[in-house]
Amino acid sequence: MRRIVFLLLVFIGFGMILSAKTTIFDRNCVSCHRRKGVSLRRTFMNALLIYSGEKNMKAGLKYFLRHPSKETSVMGEEYFRTHRLKAPTTLTDSELDAALDTYWQRYKVIGNLR
Repeated sequence: MRRIVFLLLVFIGFGMILSAKTTIFDRNCVSCHRRKGVSLRRTFMNALLIYSGEKNMKAGLKYFLRHPSKETSVMGEEYFRTHRLKAPTTLTDSELDAALDTYWQRYKVIGNLR
């Protein structure tokens, strides 16, 4: 019995360590985009074409995530034929800023070319 309790505590502790290392972006954005089959890279490139810079892109995406609408989406009309509009985010401002910072760092082109 002690061995089972010990192993259970080890697994719970290991799970907590792994979840602490994942970012807000991974827990919220990546998991949802994977489920829906929507490429984060493609979304990033669409947003970059529209907003043309880090500051504008983060502000535009933050506004969209707070107030989603087809008019403010970076996805084309064909996207909405197969996907529904997302619900407004429940992340706090600081969590949303951290997620957008991670998104920018992962998918930006400048500095990531090899």
